[in-house]
Amino acid sequence: MYKAIVIGTGPSGLTAAIYLARANLKPLVIEGPEPGGQLTTTTEVENFPGFPEGIMGPELMANMRKQAERFGAEFKTGWVNSVDLSQRPFKLKVEGAGELVAESLIISTGASAKLLGITNEKESIGRGVSTCATCDGFFFRGKKIIVVGGGDSAMEEANFLTRFATEVKLVHRRNEPRASKIMQDRARENSKITWSLNRTPLEVISGDKGVTGLKVKNNETGQEEIIETDGIFVAIGHKPNTDFLAGQVKTDELGYILVKPGTSMTNVEGVFACGDVQDSKYRQAITAAGSGCMAALDCEKFLEGHMVHDWSQSL
Repeated sequence: MYKAIVIGTGPSGLTAAIYLARANLKPLVIEGPEPGGQLTTTTEVENFPGFPEGIMGPELMANMRKQAERFGAEFKTGWVNSVDLSQRPFKLKVEGAGELVAESLIISTGASAKLLGITNEKESIGRGVSTCATCDGFFFRGKKIIVVGGGDSAMEEANFLTRFATEVKLVHRRNEPRASKIMQDRARENSKITWSLNRTPLEVISGDKGVTGLKVKNNETGQEEIIETDGIFVAIGHKPNTDFLAGQVKTDELGYILVKPGTSMTNVEGVFACGDVQDSKYRQAITAAGSGCMAALDCEKFLEGHMVHDWSQSL
């Protein structure tokens, strides 16, 4: 039996763990197969406050974890297969850790960027392939960039990246993007944006210094070609990691957890959500960390008045 369990170890989950541990709630943090979340696949982080010279993503996450452990947070590695939120205490079935029970739950499982699934894509993440323009655009100042995608997010990222790049080429597998007309118009009016439509990405081409090109198939002729580039931004959307909840917590049509405005509270009393799993708009390390703080404070306040277990007998 735990007072609080945090699922996920990105910036939001680790921040929540730090606050809960400092409140002497002895939280258990469950980290999945990718401890630290998406920042562990990022090289240098330059926009997290407090690091004027920047910090490597894995180092930032390792420091957060050590900070949580310093105050008494416990960590277990495992995959949460299912949860029972029908009554408190909540029950979690965790592969690698068995069944766990908790008075409260903080969900910080994040959202995974959708990838193209092409050759050498995953291996090149952080070495020229990115899924976040606002995170990594600065590193491509004066470079040529490809943005893969045809939706609003692809148009938005392409426009943003023109602040840094000399040229941004939009690659899409159809003849016409599916983005809204206003977003397409903005992209077409930007002189730095060029288009390569009806092209299906096949392979990321890279060398010793990173990405050098993208191999695509011309869907009209069937011929393959290589588009030279210094970087590739994949902008085909994100998928929130909420499948394990099996519909027990309210989400929007995309699967992002819905929280009461201005709080981290879900529709299930005692269950809180923070980070990218409930944020489809900002998706930044600092906003995730801030929401993790909110979740911990909301959780602490909840536990003050809703304990159903006599902790005096076990502490």
